[in-house]
Amino acid sequence: MVVLQLASIHLCCLAEKKKDCWSKPSKLGESSVTYRRKGSVQQQQQQQQRKAHKVNLDISPHRAVSAVRLMRIEFGGAFADLLNEKGKGSGDNEMGYVERTLGFCTRDLDDRDLRLVTDIVGGTIRWRKYLDYLILSLCHDPNTFSRMEPLLLQILRIGCYEIVKLDVPSYAVVDENVQLAKVSLRPGAGNMVNGILRNLILLKETNSLPSPRVEGDDRAQARALAILHSHPVWMVRRWIKYLGHEKAIQLMMWNNSDPSFSLRGKGFTRSELVSRLETLKVPYELSPHLDDFIRIKTGMQSVIQGGLLKEGLCSVQDESAGLVVSVVDPQPGESILDCCAAPGGKTLFMAACLNGQGMVTAIDINKGRLRILKETAKLQQLHNVITTVHTDLRTFPEDNCVTYDKVLLDAPCSGLGVLSKRADLRWNRKSEDMEQLKNLQDQLLDAASKLVKAGGVLVYSTCSIDPEENEERVAAFLLRHQQEYSIDSAERYISAEFLTQEGYYFSSPVKNNSLDGAFAARLIRQS
Repeated sequence: MVVLQLASIHLCCLAEKKKDCWSKPSKLGESSVTYRRKGSVQQQQQQQQRKAHKVNLDISPHRAVSAVRLMRIEFGGAFADLLNEKGKGSGDNEMGYVERTLGFCTRDLDDRDLRLVTDIVGGTIRWRKYLDYLILSLCHDPNTFSRMEPLLLQILRIGCYEIVKLDVPSYAVVDENVQLAKVSLRPGAGNMVNGILRNLILLKETNSLPSPRVEGDDRAQARALAILHSHPVWMVRRWIKYLGHEKAIQLMMWNNSDPSFSLRGKGFTRSELVSRLETLKVPYELSPHLDDFIRIKTGMQSVIQGGLLKEGLCSVQDESAGLVVSVVDPQPGESILDCCAAPGGKTLFMAACLNGQGMVTAIDINKGRLRILKETAKLQQLHNVITTVHTDLRTFPEDNCVTYDKVLLDAPCSGLGVLSKRADLRWNRKSEDMEQLKNLQDQLLDAASKLVKAGGVLVYSTCSIDPEENEERVAAFLLRHQQEYSIDSAERYISAEFLTQEGYYFSSPVKNNSLDGAFAARLIRQS
């Protein structure tokens, strides 16, 4: 039964991916999509009637959507996007997934539902390991948990998360999740949800929640901490090794906190952006590090629905990424190469710094993401200073004789510095990925180094906090190119709190609260 259920999930998700591909067609596919959308009036009416028969008004819409989205993320490879740029309109797409997966749909999502979906999905993913520990502890038979249907497990995770981590009335959590399990699965599934959630409520009210003890050898302690703070064991052991016990715990607490976001103004001053945020009643805080950036903790849906992103008036970019651009220090008239450029946040920021003079060449191996970058550049009126090239950086120097004043390599990395925003990433990374990433980073650095003019600047950056991807990669590169390159301290471009002893830029969620983790080394090619 479990095997069949998993197989059906994979098939369902594959079908969803194919439909997603058609939702943004290439020019060759536009006609066929248009034909499907038009249809006959009679067909549309029949579809609406069939849909109307499947609407279940007794089911909580945000819980149904959350359960299905969690299924897609875990089994279909969907990305846990905390910034759904489609805003309110995304509710229609989500309800389509619900109907295809559960066999019915609920009432339409309103703004409150959308916020709850974001909170529940993000929180349930972050706390997945801890929630599974609670569910397993409340199962009479360990095999019950291991054989549990994936959808039932998602419903239980949602209920446990709401009880333990959110301020939601217990009766509502139990009743609505029980109803969802009964309607989408069978009455027996609802009975199991009822029993487990009620027992969990009792344990919480008596301060008796099960909890692993942090004791024994290093491995045993890491396993306990991994459950308590809901991270993979290999990450916990790695962070204890490099950061120490206390800072490793602080880092995991940061990763489990609600993410904050930064907006970078485009097209008007920061004071004008502040005025628009005040009109939308979005709380904000001015960045103390970058003049163009504003921090917001809540209200992202209001920003999206207010049209600020769609109109190109601002973009979402973490300050840690903005500080990497500060290390590059783009100046008007310069030629700059952005390697591995997509999705293009740093490309666009560097282009804006050129004030219409100079050129940023953005290369990337992903043609689709590069196309989005090009469209965004046009939206932000930066297309006159941005050129896109679809290529693999590792082979690009072989066919390209042009060199650049400055080259930025924002290398593919583990992303261990952005786990607060990328809730799903911790479960998608494996320890063996690190060696593969380091080899790739070395290859990309060697290729990028060939594209810098004599006397020019090469900046290597990551969104990782791991020294093996950061300082060690730069040290290995300098050993291979000690006659060509030397370190240029970043002290002239960033404040002292971000400067390492070697002269690199490094932001740490533990030290620099409110910023993601990031690294950048500025290197000079000898004349």
